[in-house]
Amino acid sequence: MFIGVTELNKKDNMRILMFFHGGSGNRGCEAIVQTAVKIIRAKYADAYIALASSQPESDKHIPGLDELVYHNQGRTIKPYSLLFFKNYLQVRLRNSQAVSYRLIHQDIIDNIDRFDIFLSIGGDNYCYGNIPDYYELNRIIKSRGKKLLLWGASLGKEDLNPEKINDLNTYDFLVIRESESVAALKDSGLENVVQVADGAFLLDKEELPLPAGWQEHNTIGFNYSPLVEQKVPASRQAVLDLLTHILDTTSFTVAFTPHVIQPGNNDHECMQRLINDLGPKARNRTLLLPGDLTASQYKGYIARMEMFIGARTHATIAAYSQGVPTMVLGYSVKSLGIARDLFGFPKLVLDRSEISDAALLKEKFEELKKDQALLKDQLAAVIPHIKVLALSANDYL
Repeated sequence: MFIGVTELNKKDNMRILMFFHGGSGNRGCEAIVQTAVKIIRAKYADAYIALASSQPESDKHIPGLDELVYHNQGRTIKPYSLLFFKNYLQVRLRNSQAVSYRLIHQDIIDNIDRFDIFLSIGGDNYCYGNIPDYYELNRIIKSRGKKLLLWGASLGKEDLNPEKINDLNTYDFLVIRESESVAALKDSGLENVVQVADGAFLLDKEELPLPAGWQEHNTIGFNYSPLVEQKVPASRQAVLDLLTHILDTTSFTVAFTPHVIQPGNNDHECMQRLINDLGPKARNRTLLLPGDLTASQYKGYIARMEMFIGARTHATIAAYSQGVPTMVLGYSVKSLGIARDLFGFPKLVLDRSEISDAALLKEKFEELKKDQALLKDQLAAVIPHIKVLALSANDYL
């Protein structure tokens, strides 16, 4: 546990716990936390803000936090312990796994009475099937009379089922970051839905010195992820064909830009393999940004790019928010909704079936290049509104 200010000084103020954060190895998650703090403090400067994290060491650099709480979700029931038999009886008599679910989230449960408002900040957590342990934790939070918000989330119709909808209905507000998810939730009958914009649009940038090989005003960014590579294996060759096309037909330097750097989910390693496969062609006109930068530092580089092509949503948000024309590889509901809110339709957002088509990727890149000035103008006009919308999330606290 890390204390940034004394609890004594803030004991009578609004007390907020952000939870379901997997650590800042995912720079998108880091951006959500950083900007949640920024949004809250814009209206409630003296709030006491804590973050429950499964990797708290990765979050110590985040400014504005008063406390880090280690959320160890790896606890298991010891065989033949008292808890083992209690769980056994619950399963046999009530068909309930509540005992094991509570153990997973014991670090949160132990801290419930210390806080007033709980922000479930994992933006994609509700996109990955049924999550009964989340439902149990939320039930306990609400049973203690606390306020509960789903913060900056996305989920589509395919992610919803009766059990999940019932859980979502227990939140005081579902604070949703784009219109596609808002429509899906309202269509399911939920009435506690409000639309904001992703807080990462408000993330400050930090500009580091430009690396060797960077061409000022002639460098484009490229992000590809192991997640896309695994889900759409054929996309890898199509992406290599696109990169070859860019190197053959333009004078751009391509700056490979990682945004998630975690064991088993490492953009840096994934894109180093792409560079290796490009061979001599890549030697003088590609560079790979380091894998240890913060979200703000990656944004500082992205801001100085002419265009950006990316698979990670928060890497593309970094580009959009700086007025950088952007093409999205392998959309999810969040990237589809974000693009619709920016442009009125999903401009240059390719779905998973399309990113295996090398000819289509080249065609869309040419469209990106042709419409560069128009896209810059459109982003310049809409981003101020999007930032106001992102800041409006504090209205629901």
